[in-house]
Amino acid sequence: MKAARLVELNKPLVIQEIPDPHPGPQDAVIKVQACGVCRSDWHAWKGDWTWVGIQPELPITLGHEFAGTVEQVGREVKNFRVGDRVTAPFHSGCGHCEYCLRGASNLCENLMVYGTHTGFDGAYATYVLIRNADFNLIRLPDNVDWLSAAAIGCRYMTGYHGVIRGKVRPGEWVAVQGAGGVGLSVIQIASAIGAQVIAVDIEEDKLAKAKHEGAIYTINAKRENVPEAIKEITQGGAHVSIDALGIKETVLNSVLSLRKGGRHVQIGLTTSEEGGFVSLPTDMITLMELEFLGSLGNPNYDFRQLLNMVSNGKVNPKTLVTEEIALEDVSRVFSDMNQYRTKGFHIITKF
Repeated sequence: MKAARLVELNKPLVIQEIPDPHPGPQDAVIKVQACGVCRSDWHAWKGDWTWVGIQPELPITLGHEFAGTVEQVGREVKNFRVGDRVTAPFHSGCGHCEYCLRGASNLCENLMVYGTHTGFDGAYATYVLIRNADFNLIRLPDNVDWLSAAAIGCRYMTGYHGVIRGKVRPGEWVAVQGAGGVGLSVIQIASAIGAQVIAVDIEEDKLAKAKHEGAIYTINAKRENVPEAIKEITQGGAHVSIDALGIKETVLNSVLSLRKGGRHVQIGLTTSEEGGFVSLPTDMITLMELEFLGSLGNPNYDFRQLLNMVSNGKVNPKTLVTEEIALEDVSRVFSDMNQYRTKGFHIITKF
């Protein structure tokens, strides 16, 4: 099969012909119809996140935001058949650990991420292997197309889970740090449930897109003091602030923008500059009874709930897709990500 392979860090991906995957007894092989190019793939390409255990042996096939049709199933797979339209969360769960059994598959003790763990190739390819298919595969509603399904695969589902983790309620002020893929997803979802959303970024075109997706106020962090601006708009601070980027500045701006009793949700992982550590205003967190919440991916069960919202028209991830590309174009997108020039989702649809 054809695949875009990471052979050397920070170098263009190499288009190769590699052997087709074959399913084990509990596995399935998916023919990929669409796959998003996520900034997490870019981080893997850069060699980031070694401090959280992401350091795959090369070469490896990247790609973890995918949707497609079942091509083959192992003999023990019960719930899926050849031809089924499916997707899967980017985090593959074992299905039998403490966390998988209690519905928190995103915290699986044996969690693997497509294209970032050794021996776990991703979906920048004709086919992708899904382990523990009955547990990890999710059937797509008939009216959810390939673009929407791929768009949901990481950034959108992660944004959804962040909104759930933040216990966002209608009428609350929600500040979103960063209007990239995850941030725009949060903005669309939080707006859909009736929150008042403030988008923060340093690029005016991204802020304009944020307004289009439901933000009622925007703040350019290059021109304004973010915490002061948010406290003035909200008359006291945000109820929930979500950091979708992960750099020191956005983490601190998010926490400092909260009102008493507010909830900070950390979605973005840090860069090599922070190396996983950011100093926090601990006394303020204590005296204001703030909550600092981590948020990773989205459990399988909640993924199905999100698909229902897409199917019913409550949210529309396809509006965040800015470009359909070919497999050969991924390196160009990575280059644009180096300069933070990308907007919205880039989805591979030409394999």
